[in-house]
Amino acid sequence: MKTLVFGLGNPILSDDGVGMRIAQKLRNRLHSVDVKEGAIAGLSILDEIQGYDRLIIIDSIKSEKGRPGQFYKLKLEELNTTTHLTSTHGMGLATTIELGKQMGYKLPGDIEIYAIEIENNTVFSEDCTARVKESIPGIVDKIIAESFRDFQKQEERK
Repeated sequence: MKTLVFGLGNPILSDDGVGMRIAQKLRNRLHSVDVKEGAIAGLSILDEIQGYDRLIIIDSIKSEKGRPGQFYKLKLEELNTTTHLTSTHGMGLATTIELGKQMGYKLPGDIEIYAIEIENNTVFSEDCTARVKESIPGIVDKIIAESFRDFQKQEERK
C-alpha cells in the first residue's frame, strides 16, 4: 500500500507549522514511507496526494475547548465541508477531495487526519509555543503506534 504522510501548515506562523514539524520527525523514523510538507491548501493539494493508496494528513487546529498540544484523530467525514466554490483558497479538505474525485484524480481511499491543538497561529515565528513544542515527540510516537504499528515492526527488522 503506497502511503503518504503529509504535514501541512505555515512554518513561519508559530504553531501553524506543527504539522510540518511532526512530518519532519516522522520522516526520520519511517524510512519506507513518503513524507511531504507543504504550506498549501485547496486544489493545490490534489497534485501532491494523487497516486497514493493511503494518506495521513497532519495539521493544526484551533478549537474553543482544546488545550495546546492535544491531538485528535479525525475522519474526512468529520470535517466541515465548504458548500460554495467561489474561492479555491477557502475550500475545505473534504470538499477538495470530493471535487478531485469528480475531476478524475486517483486519490487515496484511506485517509486519516491528525489535528494538533494550537495556541498561536498569528505571530511570525519559526518556533512553536512551548506547550505545543513539548507535545511533538509524544504525538510522533502516538501516530506511529496508531497508524504504523505493523510497519514499525518491519522497519525494526531491517
